[in-house]
Amino acid sequence: MRNVMNFKLLAATALIVTAFSCKRSSNSSNVDSATGWAINDKQGGFQYNTKFKEQETPPGTVFIEGGTFTMGKVQDDPMHDWNNSPSQQHVQSYYMDESEVTNANYLMYLDYLKSVYPPEDPSYANIYKGALPDTLVWRNRLGYNEMMTENYLRHPAYGNYPVVGVSWIQAVEYASWRTDRVSEMTLQKAGYLERDSQFTATAGSTFNTDTYINAPTKTYGGNDSIINPVKSRRRMQVNAQGDTINVYAKRESGLIGPKYRLPTEVEWEYAALGMSELRSYNIYRGRKKYPWDGQYTRSGKRAKRGDQLANFKQSKGDYGGIAGWSDDGADITQEVKYYEPNDYGLYDMAGNVAEWVADVYRPIVDDEFNDFNYYRGNTYFKNAINDDGSVKIVEETVYDTLSNGRIVARNLPGEIERIPVDGEDTYLRTNFDRSDNRNYRDGDQKSSRYYRDNFEDDEDGKFDTRKMYNSPKHNIERDSASGKLLKEYDKSDRRTSLINDEARVIKGGSWRDRSYWIDPAQRRYFPQDMATDYIGFRCAVSRVGSKSKTNKKKRN
Repeated sequence: MRNVMNFKLLAATALIVTAFSCKRSSNSSNVDSATGWAINDKQGGFQYNTKFKEQETPPGTVFIEGGTFTMGKVQDDPMHDWNNSPSQQHVQSYYMDESEVTNANYLMYLDYLKSVYPPEDPSYANIYKGALPDTLVWRNRLGYNEMMTENYLRHPAYGNYPVVGVSWIQAVEYASWRTDRVSEMTLQKAGYLERDSQFTATAGSTFNTDTYINAPTKTYGGNDSIINPVKSRRRMQVNAQGDTINVYAKRESGLIGPKYRLPTEVEWEYAALGMSELRSYNIYRGRKKYPWDGQYTRSGKRAKRGDQLANFKQSKGDYGGIAGWSDDGADITQEVKYYEPNDYGLYDMAGNVAEWVADVYRPIVDDEFNDFNYYRGNTYFKNAINDDGSVKIVEETVYDTLSNGRIVARNLPGEIERIPVDGEDTYLRTNFDRSDNRNYRDGDQKSSRYYRDNFEDDEDGKFDTRKMYNSPKHNIERDSASGKLLKEYDKSDRRTSLINDEARVIKGGSWRDRSYWIDPAQRRYFPQDMATDYIGFRCAVSRVGSKSKTNKKKRN
């Protein structure tokens, strides 16, 4: 009997100790390990999300666990481009759209711009017009394609087809808009913003993510009823001085995630290969030619044997196969998710449409300088600051005239004005020394043996062709008297290249391309301010925190 009583006493004691230790451990996250001061104290002080577990998967994307892989092509190069030599690269984990951005996705963007910035108002006409895809890309001098010209973008029959006729610049602007809409939705759900505030947005009252982080009272034109909703589900906190705290969500809240953007070339190729099924311990057992397993474009599965696994051009005059039993089910583009995904769950990483990626094109990938998150195209900016120390907010739309004469909106009212970093930011830095790094170590004139301190063309053009990236320079300017755009072609006969800092990489073959181009290692380029009927895009989002989503045990 005594032993039974002793056992019950020990058990009770153990439960009390366990409960106390659990309470201490649960509260330990609210204490700064370096000073012992309280975090998230009701009286005020440092406020931080100590309960944050993991980044939520952004809408429309799938998780891609980063790792090491061989970028580039190892087979012979019949095109003799020599622009995709193999290099070992490491990619951090990220998220990528499971399919290309569709016509329906893009139409929602256009609808938002049209409602917030009415094109009938001359002040905003170029905002909507500059975002419109170029539907004339479907026309051909010797082909009848008016049906696509008139219907492809807007008809619901093509709603789930990838949007085309969109330039690299337009794709970047869409990604920026998408960031703001997702952040706005997240903050509404968390109670930081008034529900359905997007329906009340006007040109002078919109939400911008960067503005909310840096100057939250300036969002929605300073409309406090939206920024501080009366019926918020959040419980307001008051500090010892009687001031309300935690009114706005900061980065420390964990609610505002990384931005949507175009994937880098390395990210796109890594995701397209989907090499997870070739992984064996710490090595890859082989090399994939396509996003699917095997070296052929047709399925070997019994149920779908002989079916093409992507939408591409079979041969001259053969875009879809014989009627009644189509080779790939499409003659132009095909709706997204029509073909099977690769091992990451990504659709159409080969065929359908080629895709814009973030990188500026150069024939070389300088893996000797960097083999971690490789990307060519960095241009560093910072927030413009007023004399009183506050951030400068854009009050009037800032437009840019592209090389083809098209006018696009670069900065909209309510956004933060951005300026290039300068000597104040780069002084004595070892990792970068300028704002524009697009042509760093790329073999241009500064890397050539002809480089001089004052490298300029002589009047007779003697040194003109010695520049490696000596591309045409078309001139466009607005006549001060008539207001019309004056366009002048570059008439020089000494140009040696089409490559410049505005040439962007495109990846993946399209419905117009032969199978050679659907190898993820292939790379081409296209001017960033132009569009075609075979280039679309998808977005990516960086991952914060752990590399993997699996619940691996800590190694200590």
